[in-house]
Amino acid sequence: MCRKINICWLLGIFCTLSLWGNDRDCLLPKPQQCLFCPDSFRVDKVKLVSSVLQEELEAFVIEQGGTIKTTASSSIVVTLCDSLLQVPVNSDEAYRLKVATERIDIEATSPHGVYMALQTLRQLMDCDSGQVIIRGCEITDWPAFRIRGFMHDVGRTYISLKELKKEIELLSRFKINVFHWHLTENQAWRLESKLYPELNSPQNMTRMPGKYYTLQEAKELVKFCKEHHVMLIPEIDMPGHSEAFNRAFHADMQSQKGMEILKKLMDEVCETFDVPYIHIGTDEVKFTNPEFVPEMVRYVRSKGKKVISWNPGWNYQPGEIDMTQLWSYRGKAQPGIPAIDCRFHYLNHFDTYADLVALYNSRIYNCGQGSEDIAGSILAIWNDRYITDEKQIVAENNLYANMLALAERAWLGGGTCYFDGPETLLRTETPETNQKFADFEQRMLWHKHHTFAGEPFPYVRQSHVKWNITDAFPNQGDLRKKFPPEDTEAETYEYEGKRYQTHTVNGAGIYLRHVWGNLVPGFYKNPQENHTAYATTWVYSPEQQSAGLLLEFQNYSRSESDLPPESGKWDYKESRAWLNGHELLPPQWQNTHKKRSNEIPLTNENCVSRPPLQVQLHKGWNKLMLKLPIGKFQTPQVRLVKWMFTAVFVTPDGTESLENLIYSPTNPKKQ
Repeated sequence: MCRKINICWLLGIFCTLSLWGNDRDCLLPKPQQCLFCPDSFRVDKVKLVSSVLQEELEAFVIEQGGTIKTTASSSIVVTLCDSLLQVPVNSDEAYRLKVATERIDIEATSPHGVYMALQTLRQLMDCDSGQVIIRGCEITDWPAFRIRGFMHDVGRTYISLKELKKEIELLSRFKINVFHWHLTENQAWRLESKLYPELNSPQNMTRMPGKYYTLQEAKELVKFCKEHHVMLIPEIDMPGHSEAFNRAFHADMQSQKGMEILKKLMDEVCETFDVPYIHIGTDEVKFTNPEFVPEMVRYVRSKGKKVISWNPGWNYQPGEIDMTQLWSYRGKAQPGIPAIDCRFHYLNHFDTYADLVALYNSRIYNCGQGSEDIAGSILAIWNDRYITDEKQIVAENNLYANMLALAERAWLGGGTCYFDGPETLLRTETPETNQKFADFEQRMLWHKHHTFAGEPFPYVRQSHVKWNITDAFPNQGDLRKKFPPEDTEAETYEYEGKRYQTHTVNGAGIYLRHVWGNLVPGFYKNPQENHTAYATTWVYSPEQQSAGLLLEFQNYSRSESDLPPESGKWDYKESRAWLNGHELLPPQWQNTHKKRSNEIPLTNENCVSRPPLQVQLHKGWNKLMLKLPIGKFQTPQVRLVKWMFTAVFVTPDGTESLENLIYSPTNPKKQ
């Protein structure tokens, strides 16, 4: 039998989205099953069918300009049921939502499902003559994967509790349900210890000394996450990534003394965090004590906690660990051990555009939906490179756009490309895939302007940008060498007795060779060092106008100590660009150091952290041509050379794409 309660008061707490027009469908993630109807529910005089939490529900109705009337004909009802038909997996977060003219019904098997329904309900709101209108529909929905989350490495770079709360609250609106808090690193131990205050001493921190979270703040964030139906996973990294621990105690974690201290610390951690899981790391370390990991897992479990560990890391058998988190392509899910797939999901290596396409297209662990063994995915930000500004961290890693891509993929499941070969490109020969991405992009950008208004969100529309790219010419290591495309534009080029074709592709960001090589396919199937490519787009402007141009040839990873480009150069590859025959020179680089260091913050190396180039577009067709040489894939200046480019015309302030432009991969004047 179903039991009726009313949890719609949550709507009042989280219903602050700007209102939008009746013609828009901006649901994100898309529901599994959705049918719109012409009905609409007006939040005016509303009867609350509820035996609990009347005050909160009344507050919601009043905030929207409505009033509570026990005699009103309109009502909001929540029903908890034992099961929902047509839901194949993860019924705990599933829901059925029906919006009719005088009644809203939410059915779910748990409060989690009700919360997910409310996030959808918020996105169904319209504005009609100053009244709140909720669109009529029938929705049956459930998540394909049970873990959909993001991670911040605050061990390396402290991020304020205020910022973390804001990100958690915003992303929970899109059904993100996990926050992974990486609290300890070589640089600092960021969680307060009452037992061992020396851990938090500034002298034992090599970056942002004195910055840490009190135990009370940790409890506060756990409570905040629960209010937003987000599971917090704290990570205390062991036995590697532990130089801060070693400095404080002059002892290695794997020593007898280290293990005794660590167990007392875990007592403190487990008491502080009212959460089901504790993450213990175990990656990137030489195990000198074979008893360390099994003993620590047993100890944490004895405190009533489940344990998560990185994979590759310690080698577990089923039953020895509760979950693993795959961080490297070498990581493999094991039957009987649930896995979180984070392979190639490190945002600190992502560029702004191409990697998001791959993320949206790719399957999670090559599975259409989750299972007991495949739990879901977490996107991670590792702050190896020191960045002082929290907003810059969000912008450089394109956090919100990437998280919305994961939110939809992990909720809907599926994906058109297998994980082991995600496609970073919007190829012209895959129009169906392109259209799905363009549809997602449109909904994402609506939320950029409304849900995320005022927040760092550097992404602009790219699905309409079109390029013509040549086969790569051999340059024998001479990166300045000139090739036929600099003199003429053609579909086919003859050079030293060989034919070089051109190919069309869409997107603002193009990898010719991905930073992870052939593990993630780029434009070229078999990219080789010491080659030069050319990319051209023709852009029609209906009028002469000032524009911005986002342009870069190397997206600097937030985990690298790479040197900034030399003055007057775009990069160390001799990349160049011309607009209507006039060369476009790089900005003045703010960093000028010649010795690599992770402690020198990135400044304007990446295009999302600098103003766009200011350019003039002629009325009619404009030609943008890029020269794209590559020497070695690793150099003394840049460890992981990205053979890539980003180019898209935007408003002069760089915040939006120029929507009155038409892109063509070839010269329309010749057609």
